[in-house]
Amino acid sequence: MHRRHLLKASMALAAYTGLSASGLFAAHALAATADGEAESFDFDWLQAQAKKLAAAGYVNGKQTLPPTLANMTPQQFNAIQYDAKHSLWNELNGQLDVQFFHVGMGFKQPVRMYSVDPANKKSREVHFRPPLFNYQNTGVDTAQLKGDLGFAGFKLFKAPEMASHDVLSFLGASYFRAVDSTGQYGLSARGLAIDTYAKKREEFPDFTKFWFETPTKDSTRFVVYALLDSPSATGAYRFDIDCQAERVVMEVDAHVFARTAIEQLGIAPMTTMFSCGTHERRMCDTIHPQIHDSDRLAMWRGNGEWICRPLNNPAKLQFNAFADKDPKGFGLVQTDHEFASYEDTVDWYSKRPSLWVEPTTAWGEGSIDLLEIPTTGETLDNIVAFWTPKTPVAAGDTLHYGYKLYWSALPPVGTPLARVHATRSGMGGFIEGWAPGEHYPEVWARRFAVDFKGGGLERLPEGTAIEPIVTASNGKVQDFNVLVLPDRGYRITFDWYPTNDSVDPVELRLFIKTSDRTLSETWLYQYFPPAPDKRKYT
Repeated sequence: MHRRHLLKASMALAAYTGLSASGLFAAHALAATADGEAESFDFDWLQAQAKKLAAAGYVNGKQTLPPTLANMTPQQFNAIQYDAKHSLWNELNGQLDVQFFHVGMGFKQPVRMYSVDPANKKSREVHFRPPLFNYQNTGVDTAQLKGDLGFAGFKLFKAPEMASHDVLSFLGASYFRAVDSTGQYGLSARGLAIDTYAKKREEFPDFTKFWFETPTKDSTRFVVYALLDSPSATGAYRFDIDCQAERVVMEVDAHVFARTAIEQLGIAPMTTMFSCGTHERRMCDTIHPQIHDSDRLAMWRGNGEWICRPLNNPAKLQFNAFADKDPKGFGLVQTDHEFASYEDTVDWYSKRPSLWVEPTTAWGEGSIDLLEIPTTGETLDNIVAFWTPKTPVAAGDTLHYGYKLYWSALPPVGTPLARVHATRSGMGGFIEGWAPGEHYPEVWARRFAVDFKGGGLERLPEGTAIEPIVTASNGKVQDFNVLVLPDRGYRITFDWYPTNDSVDPVELRLFIKTSDRTLSETWLYQYFPPAPDKRKYT
């Protein structure tokens, strides 16, 4: 699934001129960009509209674009620049501003934009018109741009980076992304996921309309409302976005209305890329030691347990569900921000943010689901994670979910216990320091090394007995070693041996303790054993 094609275009676009030096926002400034008739608007009205829409049949709103837009290359699409003089809040001369993406290429869904005056609860539509954009060096034949084509999405700017780069973008279906203090985009979130891993084609709901509350001059909070539409569901969303110095925090109020029964519903979905890392080397035959936007799925379960699940690039599609009740949080995390871990000066994986979900309403019973798709490179987002409610969704159901999204280098919360720092695996069945070389093991095995750091491990008395607790769903584990790392962390090594010819994934689980005291979060790992005829060393 070429998910990243929906996202790449938003990276290169930015404002090229400064803001107007005019004073406070005035009604005539709103009319200059938002040129529609004034209409009443509030979130209750939007919820009612979404519910009414769900009771009617779905109408595919994607339009046929003129050839000059339909046939353009990604380079041409990126070259279309929004004219900052027509940005939504240009005359406010404040901390925030909004610009819009042009339709074109694969972005065929016309997205309608509205400016809202929160004082009188009135909105005006911003209609597409060519003077809002600069087409120089794009090859676009503006004579073909007839009528109101709508927009493809929008991007948010925050002072003082108004003229350099955006901090948030919504572009393509219901995808959106934000940056942390590095200004580097990474993984993406979505409004809703439908049938991501079901015996049918995945459905990608669209955000078809957005309403933007006009902020005060000094505000760093951005409030936007969205209407979501798809064959199976509609939705009314409110995003309260706090653009902080080090991170972006989005509080989401989502009301979903089911048109039809939904086999698999994904709440707070996020998607990322994992090609290879310290433990998964199948696709690392490059100059880069690691290639990934995120390295793990982190989960803070409802019972308080912290889980680290390293991501994989499997040889075939894998789906895992982690049952829970009222989770405290979960996210796709990039824990390693060292340049030397990636040696990448193009995509800057060392700067990629993490994304953490914090429920603000009771989510009840369900599961955190993880889909891992094989990928041969780094241009496909092959990892998807979301929450799936346990109760099946029937036609006519209404669901409400509140949650916060934290876009930051690391999640805003973490376990007080020791954390998994790194996972490595390789040839097993021998004593460290002896083989490989000319002394290959006679029995095939796979070795795992899991490093734990922090959580007070460095303060344990010298000689403290560390006990690794390891379980495997198949095969056997043995040959344990507990090694003290230079920074007083601990490395646990063990070997996994097959006990049958099964090639089914092996679920491994590990934590460390001393006496009756748990010292670490829980490490979960899914290992894919080779076929029996491949279980040999040469």
